[in-house]
Amino acid sequence: MIGLSAREVDARRASGLGNAAPDDTGRSLTRIVVSHVITVFNGIVIGSTVLLLVLGAWQDALFGFFAVANSAIGIAQEFRAQRALARLAVLNASPAQVRRDGVDTECAVAELVRDDVLVLSPGEQVGADAVVLESRALEVDESLLTGEADPVDAAPGRELLSGSTIVAGSGLARVARVGADSYAARITADARRFALVESEIRGSLDRVIRWLSIALVPVGAVVVNGQMQAVGGWPVAVSTGAWREAAIASVANIIAMVPTGLVFMASLALAVGAVRLARGRVLVRELAAVEGFARVDMLCIDKTGTLTAGTMVLDRVEPVADAPDGWQIALASLAADPVANATSRAIAAEYSGATPPDAVVAFSSRHKWSAAHFGAGTPSGSWVLGGADVVFTGSRTGSAIRARASALAASGERTLVLARSSQPIPPTADPHRPSLPDGLHPVALLVFREEVRGDAAQTMAYFAEQGVEVCVISGDDPHTVAAVAHDVGLPTATGYDARDLPAGDAELAAVLRTERVFGRVTPEQKKRMILGFRSLGHTVAMIGDGVNDTLALKHADLGIAMGSGSPAARSVAHVVLLDSDLAELPRVVAEGRRVIANVERLAKLFLAKTIYAITFALTFGLLMWPFPFLPRQLSVVDGLTIGLPALVLALLPNASIARRGFLRRALRFCVPAGATVAAAVIAVVAVASAQAGTSSAQIHTLAVITLTLSALAVLTALARPLTRLTGVVVAGGFVGLVAVLAVPLARDFLHLELPPGTLLGVALAASGIAALLVTLLNRRGAARG
Repeated sequence: MIGLSAREVDARRASGLGNAAPDDTGRSLTRIVVSHVITVFNGIVIGSTVLLLVLGAWQDALFGFFAVANSAIGIAQEFRAQRALARLAVLNASPAQVRRDGVDTECAVAELVRDDVLVLSPGEQVGADAVVLESRALEVDESLLTGEADPVDAAPGRELLSGSTIVAGSGLARVARVGADSYAARITADARRFALVESEIRGSLDRVIRWLSIALVPVGAVVVNGQMQAVGGWPVAVSTGAWREAAIASVANIIAMVPTGLVFMASLALAVGAVRLARGRVLVRELAAVEGFARVDMLCIDKTGTLTAGTMVLDRVEPVADAPDGWQIALASLAADPVANATSRAIAAEYSGATPPDAVVAFSSRHKWSAAHFGAGTPSGSWVLGGADVVFTGSRTGSAIRARASALAASGERTLVLARSSQPIPPTADPHRPSLPDGLHPVALLVFREEVRGDAAQTMAYFAEQGVEVCVISGDDPHTVAAVAHDVGLPTATGYDARDLPAGDAELAAVLRTERVFGRVTPEQKKRMILGFRSLGHTVAMIGDGVNDTLALKHADLGIAMGSGSPAARSVAHVVLLDSDLAELPRVVAEGRRVIANVERLAKLFLAKTIYAITFALTFGLLMWPFPFLPRQLSVVDGLTIGLPALVLALLPNASIARRGFLRRALRFCVPAGATVAAAVIAVVAVASAQAGTSSAQIHTLAVITLTLSALAVLTALARPLTRLTGVVVAGGFVGLVAVLAVPLARDFLHLELPPGTLLGVALAASGIAALLVTLLNRRGAARG
């Protein structure tokens, strides 16, 4: 077999018959940038920043930093994750062995063309769909495609699918389908479209921004009109130029309503979580996936390559009572086959001391046994290793061991029988159709099991303690799946055969309410089951490693791929365990819980500000009072009470269990708390405005003092229980306020003027009352949970 010539390869590649598959599993850099920059949030903030710069009030445009920083964090995180995943795919891509011009050589899988001749040997992965031309005891593992762990015989004429692996023997195959036409590409076509992780935090924040966007139009009109009237009315404002002051005051009021730092801090908390996970070799492709871990209550997991390591181990050997001498040496010799399959390698790992036999019959999936004959000495005679039903077909001699093997197979265990005969191996004219020697007697029953990952049982126990249900979904035999599930501590009796799954969605949901171990599941059925669990109200995570898992990974709330799995699975997953280490999952869940708990605390902090800002807007706008803050003053208050403290609150340790209702709980606290803060400021401004001789700078100062102290009360309530770190953060707010008032340069920049002692007492009293009410509100919320 010569294979294609270089000219033929070039001609096929020029005709579009190459194996390069389209890579549209992620978003381009342009789409990433657009999605993070073109938002309502950025439109409001950047528009206001530009307006202030045009008006020459650059000192009041500090809030523009948050829009830039938030977008930069989101863009950098998503782009970094995609680049890391691309590098991972390249590093894990195995070269193809191909015969061209009569010479065997290596080439990248993407460089294969149709009709190329693949040279197949153990350990090689089939790079494109191909048809076997020559087979020398060739066996193929298709578990990444079908979930079936047992190797299959690959005789001439059999089709090999891209993504399968050669586990024994050797041979040649001709490439039949390439690129997007290959099996792996077709089965993942539905999974290629980019989709965001479902995120309650993101959804809640989006709703807040949407509500605020709608409210900003009427409320903004009230604000602008009120400020124009406060400087003498529209005609006067326009003719005297006072409209500039009114515009600046309006921007201050409108920007105060937008939680400028909330989205930024939520993104920061998620990004830091992603970085922490990356240090543990867990690649997070999207920030919201960190949150997703903490909300999962149904974990669907593939068996082969995920719960198991994808290899066989010899569990035990059960010799018969009168086993002849030397059976261990005979067994080691049979396992020393140069084209040994996974089962033989498992035996060789336990038995050594092989002796060269006088005659052998190599194992083949066609006849499903191997044999070796020894002359005089120990061992002597003919020894056969194979399935009990094959070795002792129709024989009464092996009826007992056949019954034992059948019972073990029903429980999901795999068995082989070692038998001996004093007769030689019969000669045969056809090496592909050998005959068993006569007079075989059972010697030992070998029991195998799939090697379960060492961390699987501990990880499953963790999820059980956390109230997360686990469902095993596999393409393998249901009994085998159930046995593995039992080994990792999952409560199950027998596996459910997915070939019996009902076609109707309602009937499928009824099965999913009770069954938790499934075998013989097709890729499309995995997808249906994931969607079925979601329809039952579960938040579903799917862990898999094969092409057959891609549809399920894509449609789960959270798709998790093993780093050792197929590139197709890694490319559609939201999270990749680069070291294929299930023991990382508890740490990932803990990180997700920390992030969610801290973001909820931040949301209460920022939304309380939004509530009091809206109250200010409506009150001062409708009463046509001058707004008592400049934008720069609000920026300083935000820095002392929200911005700088939020950097600490976002990163605090927190093991609270995630619960749904994030926005409802946040609003339950922040609406009354924000209204309380607003009432204190409005009361102080009203008293100060009614007192003759009070300057606008003094009113601004009183408003800043009252707002800062009342907002610090909100911060103190949310930072509980106070630790040394959070105590320093809260104390820093008070110290910062004193510094702003005490340093002349700061007062001049912020346009502040110290008020009389009586008005200062009013501000302190109002702040104290607000602090007491906020504390009571927080305690009531904590009691309700």
